[in-house]
Amino acid sequence: MGMKLEFAPINIPLARRLQTTAVFQWVFSFLLLAQCCIGIFLSLVLARLWLILALYVLWLYLDWETPQAGGRRWEWVRNWTVWKYFKDYFPIRLVKTCDLDPQHNYIMGFHPHGVLVAGAFGNFCTNYTGFKELFPGLTPYLHILPFWFRCPFFREYAMSVGLVSATKKSVNHVLSKENGGNISIIVIGGAEESLDAHPGSLILHILKRKGFIKVAFKQGAHLVPVFSFGENELFQQVPNPKGSFLRCVQERLQKIMGFAMPLFHARGIFQYSFGLMPYRMPIHTVVGRPIPVKQTLHPTQEEIESLHQQYLSALRDLFEEHKERYGIPEHESLIFT
Repeated sequence: MGMKLEFAPINIPLARRLQTTAVFQWVFSFLLLAQCCIGIFLSLVLARLWLILALYVLWLYLDWETPQAGGRRWEWVRNWTVWKYFKDYFPIRLVKTCDLDPQHNYIMGFHPHGVLVAGAFGNFCTNYTGFKELFPGLTPYLHILPFWFRCPFFREYAMSVGLVSATKKSVNHVLSKENGGNISIIVIGGAEESLDAHPGSLILHILKRKGFIKVAFKQGAHLVPVFSFGENELFQQVPNPKGSFLRCVQERLQKIMGFAMPLFHARGIFQYSFGLMPYRMPIHTVVGRPIPVKQTLHPTQEEIESLHQQYLSALRDLFEEHKERYGIPEHESLIFT
């Protein structure tokens, strides 16, 4: 038997239609906007609009390092009404467990990656989940793969919402602010973790991820674990267990291209059976308590291991404290790999 399509009813409230439209443009931006921007750039070449090209190439040359120097956020873009509807679609909630002193700089480790990192974007790249009110005096910077900032035109859009490059230089720049007030949000599991973003999965790729620990020591940045409940429930993925042919191909492509390619699906715009739109599942992003870090320019391996274990323990405690509230069975626990 073929797949039966379940169509959305005609009399859906306008607010829900606007929410769907908002999420559609976000999925489009994530999956296709960069390619469209490259196409526009190539169209300018083919049209021989040399003056426009020359001016933009000059701009790229002068502005190339900006994604590694704090970016160029534009509050007007972060305040777009579309992000309110984006937040309400799931909905996304930011949960605070304690105050963060704006006199310090922080590294927030975001877990899990999920497929498209919706919770991190909604909470830290828009102004509609209450970050400013919950954490006054602090500015969040979400770090993403550097290749996004090599795409002409798209790089400007990415920086406008507060995205910056996920390079060591970029993280150090954000955390070097005197008198504190900056937060580097790093998705610790990276693109590799997205391949395990199946509903119900609690696998975190973190045991070998210690670069953020070294940066925390160098800058004296306090560490804050963040767990986003519901992040892995937004999409289905084609089964890709470790050792399978598909997983081997995905891991090989990741090593070559630098980013993973999960084969995901969920619902459509006008029907609920198949498509690339995420499911309407609540996301609760819980910000844990800070782990104080004393600035140490040359930490020993023992110090790095000790702080890493302290972070793992804090992350596990955060998850255990809140899991039942957000629908995780009592017997389920995080799996660190």
